[in-house]
Amino acid sequence: MSVPSGGTGFFKLSGSGNDFLALTDSAGDAPAPTPEQIRAWCRRGVSLGADGLFLLRRPAGDAGGGERVVMEYWNADGLPADLCLNGTRCAAQLAFHLGWARDRVRIATAAGEVAARRLDDTRIAVALPAPAEPPREVILEVEARAWTGWAITVGVPHLVLVWPESLRQAPVVPLGRPLRFHPAFAPAGTNVSFVRFPGSDRMEIRTYERGVEDETLSCGTGVLAGAAVGLHLGQVARSGGVPLTVLTQGGFELAVTGDPAGSGGSWSLAGDARVVAEGGLFAAAELEPPPPAWT
Repeated sequence: MSVPSGGTGFFKLSGSGNDFLALTDSAGDAPAPTPEQIRAWCRRGVSLGADGLFLLRRPAGDAGGGERVVMEYWNADGLPADLCLNGTRCAAQLAFHLGWARDRVRIATAAGEVAARRLDDTRIAVALPAPAEPPREVILEVEARAWTGWAITVGVPHLVLVWPESLRQAPVVPLGRPLRFHPAFAPAGTNVSFVRFPGSDRMEIRTYERGVEDETLSCGTGVLAGAAVGLHLGQVARSGGVPLTVLTQGGFELAVTGDPAGSGGSWSLAGDARVVAEGGLFAAAELEPPPPAWT
């Protein structure tokens, strides 16, 4: 694991506004960080802060050349998640940055292998198989009101609400939080995305992320979940190579190509992914602040 003098070595990355801490393991045998460390390091305000953390391993015996890396991912709450696509795009960017791969790399995740390729200095595309099951309509009650949404798993569980109005005023946290913890999704819970389709080739999205327990600036698996729902409802055109352009809360646009219901059953997610910093995490980064002593 990369360890600069005086601290645990880390990289900071951003995938269309979804930010991550990354540890690296060039030998393939470094221990994973503890849940307590992950929660501390990802805590904003008193530590470095991030939506999640991943450990990127180079398989033992790999001499380089762009073949394969292994990614272990945890949300900011210290719990593992099978897949984070913005994190996976960032993991590919980091592999390229470190010289572990050239322009293409296969990334082993808990949800299966993802193929990634570099589009340019700040854009990475990942390709993966379509979900095994189509979106499933669900009706959920929150505070005596029924909400209709679509449940689908894209590596991790998602609930998609098709929002009829501008997302500017969408209740992402007030409604997203109780839906995230709704008994229908117990015990693991779900991510909750609010989506709007201004046209057959455009989607807008805001997401409440499980494990971060807040809205994030982007969610890659949420983008694919929303795209799958749009296709299922006929609000997204099945137009071959024409991408679905997706606007995220962070202001970045992501592109979805492919048709998960068509030939091959695969799709691609492309967009911004960049390495923004490298440094050392010191002992102070693990200190938990006391609660305020209000009287």
